[in-house]
Amino acid sequence: MTRPIDTQRRSLMKALPAAGLTLALPATAAVAPDPWLQAQAIIDRVSKPLKFRQQDFVVTKFGAKPCKLTNIKAWVSFEGQDTLARPAAKSPDCYGAIKAAIKACHDAGGGRVVIPAGNWYCAGPIVLLSNVNVHLSAGAHIYFSHDPADYARYGDIDCGKNGKLVVSRWQSNDCLNYSSMIYAYGQDNIALTGEDWTSVLDGQGGVPFNDAGDCWWTWKGKQKTINSIGQGNTPNFVAGKMSENTENPNNARSLADIAPGITDAERALIEGKDQSWRTDSKYLPSLSEAGVRLARRVFGVGHYLRPPMIQIIGCTNVLLQGYHVMRTPFWMHHPVHCRNLVIRKVHCESHGPNSDGFDPEACDHVLVEDCTFDTGDDCIAIKAGKNQDTQYGPSQNIVIQNCIMHSGHGAVTLGSEMAGGIQNVFAQKLVFQNANWQTNPLNIAIRLKTNLNRGGYLRNFYVRDVSIPNGVQLTASHYATFPDSPINGKQVATAAGAVVAFDCDYIPTADHVRTRPPVVNNIHISNVRVGNVTKDGKTASCFQAIMLLGPVASDYNGPQPAPPVVPITDVTITDCDFGAPTNAAEPWFVYNVKGVTLKNVTIAGKVYNTVLNAPA
Repeated sequence: MTRPIDTQRRSLMKALPAAGLTLALPATAAVAPDPWLQAQAIIDRVSKPLKFRQQDFVVTKFGAKPCKLTNIKAWVSFEGQDTLARPAAKSPDCYGAIKAAIKACHDAGGGRVVIPAGNWYCAGPIVLLSNVNVHLSAGAHIYFSHDPADYARYGDIDCGKNGKLVVSRWQSNDCLNYSSMIYAYGQDNIALTGEDWTSVLDGQGGVPFNDAGDCWWTWKGKQKTINSIGQGNTPNFVAGKMSENTENPNNARSLADIAPGITDAERALIEGKDQSWRTDSKYLPSLSEAGVRLARRVFGVGHYLRPPMIQIIGCTNVLLQGYHVMRTPFWMHHPVHCRNLVIRKVHCESHGPNSDGFDPEACDHVLVEDCTFDTGDDCIAIKAGKNQDTQYGPSQNIVIQNCIMHSGHGAVTLGSEMAGGIQNVFAQKLVFQNANWQTNPLNIAIRLKTNLNRGGYLRNFYVRDVSIPNGVQLTASHYATFPDSPINGKQVATAAGAVVAFDCDYIPTADHVRTRPPVVNNIHISNVRVGNVTKDGKTASCFQAIMLLGPVASDYNGPQPAPPVVPITDVTITDCDFGAPTNAAEPWFVYNVKGVTLKNVTIAGKVYNTVLNAPA
């Protein structure tokens, strides 16, 4: 049964326990004699096959017709263009047929909705319903419309001039926004599967939708990373063009107009000293900080927050398996507050802005296995709410194994949106192949991102058996810091260049409210092997092997007394070989850390057995 959408409360899933769904207790990884036994228990629990009625609903019987293709010049990355196939003008739209097939399947008690081999144009979202497996046959290629307007036509919530929108989350804040291309809300026992990697879900993120040549990716706006490689520009963006980072006149001029209940001091802190808070990317988190209810967080038409390709909210027993997703407008997969979720044998390939591969948020019991990632942002990024939107609790009990990572900001990343906390994460038997190392290298292998705005906690994180044959980025990239910061950002590989990077001062200047120090402890990394490559006459594996930047107390800007700002603690790195950093004089950087143990760690041929401590 589909659960009704509550647009009045941020606690959208409050009714889940009453509907018979149980929330699993946190795993006890921190006290288990062998934490990997806990990992196996997670695997065993979520690997039980989902069951569907043995009946197929083929979309062609509901009126779907394949489309013909034509060629167009389109963006394929931040900076590159190529000729791509796309549906010809006036192609038949299979949105209605797929919707009808899913409804018929659901109404019959479930089964499989089959999309046969061929090219299919879909000008609207595929909405998954309980007990339905949407399956792409081998050779089935769905081209989703690249026109944003098509994702503000069919939502359940009529927002007038902003369109018909859906309940969504954008970078971990609740909102009403454009639908994702594939969407589910409050469903149970659902699957999205493909026969193999010729089963394609194509978001056409770089295909222009207007005469000016703008595409979904144009809406990213200005890039901020300093010394980035292969991602210095945004497709077709120029200064002054509307984007998520351009002041939007459709947003309130003052929080006093939309959140009159907050004090002048609170409003001043949230808005900051300029009008940048009125850009869509900052306006939404400002609404969260001010406690504005969901029904008034209306985006969609007239705004520039790109939806994820696949967003699944408040669902249980979810299988994502066996397809190839490409060229997505934003994050490829974004499950929110889901339980018992498996993503297996999926090829995640998109080199556009924010093209994360898999971003589970506030999810419990998740298995990621046998997937390949080639992304324009983090390959996997575990999230858990931002600002005041922490009602779904932590992300926890997650296993990542037997995956391959190529390009991306981080291979396995935690954060940056993690205000609700992250715990009990296990990553093993991974290959960070970094096949594009010459032109678009993997920035960081194992990464944490948080700051005094995002806060939260990371605990019980275990990594073992990781091969990185082609290293990571050989030069340092970083973010701007405050003028009074004790950190010289130009000398720290916060954005790229480290194999292991725990950054508790992630883009500190981006957030006006900085009142929630993060807590990071109980991290154990073993058997990571990093190879060297030769570029520009230098043979190296990275810029710096280890970068551990604890919380920076001087960033705090809230009322006094300030809360404790504690160091990163209880980190062990054992039996690892990090290859040869280009920064041979400083193989690691540590700040505000306590008790970081290196045991049998080889860097540039030298073996280290030591404990690192660094004051704030």
